[in-house]
Amino acid sequence: MGENASFWESLIYAHPTCTTWKQEAEGSIYHLASILFVVGFMGGSGFFGLLYVFSLLGLGFLCSSVWAWLDVCAADIFSWNFVLFTICFVQFIYVTYQVRSVAFDREFQELYSALFQPLGISLTVYRKIVLCCDAEVITLEKEHCYAMQGKTPIDKLSLLVSGRIRVTVDGEFLHYIFPLQFLDSPEWDSLRPTEEGIFQVTLTAETDCRYVAWRRKKLYLLFAKHRFISRLFSILIGSDIAEKLYALNDRVHVGQGFRYDIRLPNFYHVALPETPPVQPSHHSHHLQRGSPRRKPAGVTNCGSFLTP
Repeated sequence: MGENASFWESLIYAHPTCTTWKQEAEGSIYHLASILFVVGFMGGSGFFGLLYVFSLLGLGFLCSSVWAWLDVCAADIFSWNFVLFTICFVQFIYVTYQVRSVAFDREFQELYSALFQPLGISLTVYRKIVLCCDAEVITLEKEHCYAMQGKTPIDKLSLLVSGRIRVTVDGEFLHYIFPLQFLDSPEWDSLRPTEEGIFQVTLTAETDCRYVAWRRKKLYLLFAKHRFISRLFSILIGSDIAEKLYALNDRVHVGQGFRYDIRLPNFYHVALPETPPVQPSHHSHHLQRGSPRRKPAGVTNCGSFLTP
């Protein structure tokens, strides 16, 4: 205990206490270094935030090195600050290289900002997703079909970037597909990786459209290599299917002005015990196996009592 006490006492009291303070201030280089440190530590996250932090901190350490060499004349202070300046400089060059290697075209940059960046997806992960679709945005002209009912094979997964797609079955309108929605998420979800199928609906461009397409086999290879990307697409596709289900739900009505609600499958019969089951309209006959374009089993027994 005595040895420990003497160690701490020597650590605290070994140096003389400042009885007087210097009247003159340090040179402008020292104050410039301090300002750069303060501003540099206000940087954010991400690639550009790192560039901001390392650039200002590097300049701050460089100014401290110059101050130690010219004003203080202390080799140890100069050495430490110069080493820290070198580290910041190397980190700045490395981050700059990463930023240049993951640069995208305007449409892919906007897609990242709107869909992937809010989910916390890094640019390096997004780059793998973009390379999987060959970094290509495909144009679909107005009134041209993306898929035809009973003819087009399900061999890709596409995401609408701009425009509007009309979904019909047997000529009857189902719903629209808007930007940042998948064109064929129900078909993708209804098939296993080894299965093949054809579209049960027709998708027609109401305006000039632009979309990104991932080939089915190539995308599954990407999922096998990167489980995080697989979980990401699973969440995005599930959310997209839910939006399409709600869009169809708004079109399904029963007698007396009441409307089905797919979220509450048992509440309808509790609220309306005397109302016989009513078959939904023709457009819901495409809900099956979790797909909002096919009829799920027992759809006539689901619904909720909502005021018209």
